[in-house]
Amino acid sequence: MFHTKFIRDPLTMLTSWLIFLSVLKLTYAVKEADIEGEALLDLLKNLNDSNNGIQDWNSYMVSPCFSWSHVTCRNGHVVSLALDSIGFSGTLSPSILKLKYLVTLELQNNKLSGPLPDYIANLTTLQYLNLAGNNFIGSVPASWAQLSTLKHLDLSSNRLTGTIPLQLFSIPVFNFSNTQLYCGSKLEQPCDSKSDRPASKKKPKLAQAVQFASCGAFALVCLGAICTYRYHQMHKQKSDVFVDVSGEDESKISFGQLKRFSWRELQVATKSFSESNVIGQGGFGKVYKGILLDNTKIAVKRLTDYHNPGGEAAFEREVHLISVAVHRNLLRLIGFCTTSTERILVYPFMENLSVAYRLRDLKADEKGLDWGARKRVAFGTAHGLEYLHEQCNPKIIHRDLKAANILLDDEFEAVLGDFGLAKLVDTRMTHVTTQVRGTMGHIAPEYLSTGKSSEKTDVFGYGITLLELVTGQRAVDLSRLEEEEDVLLIDHVKKLLKENRLEDIVDRNLESYDPKEVERILQVALLCTQCYPEDRPIMSEVVKMLQGVGLADRWADWKQVEDARTHEQFSQTTHQFPWSDESTHEQEAIQLSRAR
Repeated sequence: MFHTKFIRDPLTMLTSWLIFLSVLKLTYAVKEADIEGEALLDLLKNLNDSNNGIQDWNSYMVSPCFSWSHVTCRNGHVVSLALDSIGFSGTLSPSILKLKYLVTLELQNNKLSGPLPDYIANLTTLQYLNLAGNNFIGSVPASWAQLSTLKHLDLSSNRLTGTIPLQLFSIPVFNFSNTQLYCGSKLEQPCDSKSDRPASKKKPKLAQAVQFASCGAFALVCLGAICTYRYHQMHKQKSDVFVDVSGEDESKISFGQLKRFSWRELQVATKSFSESNVIGQGGFGKVYKGILLDNTKIAVKRLTDYHNPGGEAAFEREVHLISVAVHRNLLRLIGFCTTSTERILVYPFMENLSVAYRLRDLKADEKGLDWGARKRVAFGTAHGLEYLHEQCNPKIIHRDLKAANILLDDEFEAVLGDFGLAKLVDTRMTHVTTQVRGTMGHIAPEYLSTGKSSEKTDVFGYGITLLELVTGQRAVDLSRLEEEEDVLLIDHVKKLLKENRLEDIVDRNLESYDPKEVERILQVALLCTQCYPEDRPIMSEVVKMLQGVGLADRWADWKQVEDARTHEQFSQTTHQFPWSDESTHEQEAIQLSRAR
């Protein structure tokens, strides 16, 4: 039943229903984003882009609708591909059939070859198809006669032969010229449609009237929606339509494409939020494992203190940011629940929990992370951060990067989660906060001392996370004091590296590993954790260095600066305390302690 107090007149009801139906449509579109992205990547592979004309179709970006070039979307679906004059030399892939909403396909002026694919006939929404100026051979498939929605077809300047299905001559605009297809006097049909053809220019008066009437009705609806919105804004009243759900708060919050769960639904899924279902705990609440009635596994993040302003801000921030950022290595939000005393977020359940759990909290019968899995985590996390910093619009800084916030899906692929402390980046200024938030040991020095955070703050946290992956240890561990070791993991690793004790750095739970790969990741980690943010690499550079590109030169520069700094500090200490030569080792020990 709908809240009638929010509906003052029929126009408001109509507007609200239009909004409601649009949200349902968008929700369905999001579910198919992965399918369309994978289809486009397979299509690009078969087109053979040897000239690298398309470089931003990235397998790590789940939805092609956010930033992929040559792609146009509507309601979250791909509706147009403008791939003309790029230099393709391959063929069309059947994966194009997964683009169920494709309206326009432009592939003219490439070097595509082979026969025209008959499965094009299954693109039931296609209206514009241009394959001119390629090297297609054979005849036009008879099945193309089924393309009833087609309004423009251009097959000119190809090596096509044979007859043309007669139905294609009824298309308003067509062009079969400069081919060996039978048209013209042979079929008494023109090879191309003329601009003054009645079929392509004129519409029946009834159709025009219907069109004008439809446009007028749509304009009235839009005008009514604007007026209704302004009216309710002026009177501070709500105009959203909501379905009554037991336990739901009267102060409704609407978050677009996300599903609204009822309190009872999540209570049943988590067995009344049983402590036995707790799989994690953060600064704003606990995370529970749950199972919906359709057997879907979910993770339920419940804020323990909704009335705390920080908790409410974290809730709204996480919902907003995670709806902006869509990437394979970022956690996807399914929905939410609000009551008078609760704010709850619902995510897909990550079967293998977090990286921190797999490194340090495993049960006896559970599988840890081998070296291959740890490398995949390093790369996946780097790709996720690269997207947030350099490809997402607006840019986002996470501000709490650590092994506990990196989740693992069924295939042990890294998924970056917990955006409760994240911030949108204003490109005009470095973000300044009056309250430093994060996890000790992962917080960059400049953020801790000045309150200034930037993308380089995340880079520092990523470097510490790499050290966690290699060592299996925590960023801060007081137990190391008992062994007269450094409490901070970064200092502990630096000391062991100076002593060439690589085997003592690597996690003892690793049965096998490649020493060269370990050394490479350690080098990247130390470059990411340099004291000055301007010295740290950006994440796109980190991705390349993980592959070995540009790492040697950068590491050599780092070593030179580090050695010079150590020498300077040692000289200052020696000048202040002029010990004899027999005390060299004691001098170094005190000097290193002072440096830390």
